[in-house]
Amino acid sequence: MASDSYPAQRERAELCDLFAEVGPDAPTLCGDWTTRDLAAHLVVRERRPDAAVGIVVPKAAGYTDKVQAGVAEAEWDDLIESVRSGPPIWSPTRLAAIDKATNTIEFFVHHEDVRRAGDGWQPRELDADLDEALSSMLSKMAKRLVKSSPVGIVLEPTGRPSIVAKQAEPSVTVSGAVGELVLFAFGRQAHSRVDLAGDDASVAAVNSASFGI
Repeated sequence: MASDSYPAQRERAELCDLFAEVGPDAPTLCGDWTTRDLAAHLVVRERRPDAAVGIVVPKAAGYTDKVQAGVAEAEWDDLIESVRSGPPIWSPTRLAAIDKATNTIEFFVHHEDVRRAGDGWQPRELDADLDEALSSMLSKMAKRLVKSSPVGIVLEPTGRPSIVAKQAEPSVTVSGAVGELVLFAFGRQAHSRVDLAGDDASVAAVNSASFGI
């Protein structure tokens, strides 16, 4: 990979540093996955296109799980290095534009999945370019991320225009920093620092909904 000059690469590098710090058996916000499982997922996603399809296609999930379990058996340091070094030379995501488009949110969310699974975490102050990238992507992805919501949702990122993520009544307004709204929309509602405005039943429904890709 190139030098860590833009958010997707910085988030990748910082997640790998955190992997090394907490070890292979630390919890994550990805269900019952440990950090080893999460690292293996990232390797499969980038290096095993035959298996990566199962990440988004349920019928292929069994094969993906089998391949991921095998990848997870690698030595921890080697597994971290596979994530850190990025996709193979033939992968389109070696190109900066595609890396930014496909990996900025992926590595931001998973970085926070490890950070926020531990005790005593606090939201980070995001660099301006990461904040801007997340804002742009959230505005494009919001409708797809929260489509399962039983009520309307309006996202209000701090200092930025509102995003109507789902048009419906009743509606809940979710406000907070851009990074927090990204995590909320990716199904990390319980671990995002946001404010919700709406009737009690609608707020409860939004908090328990299954969001994300």
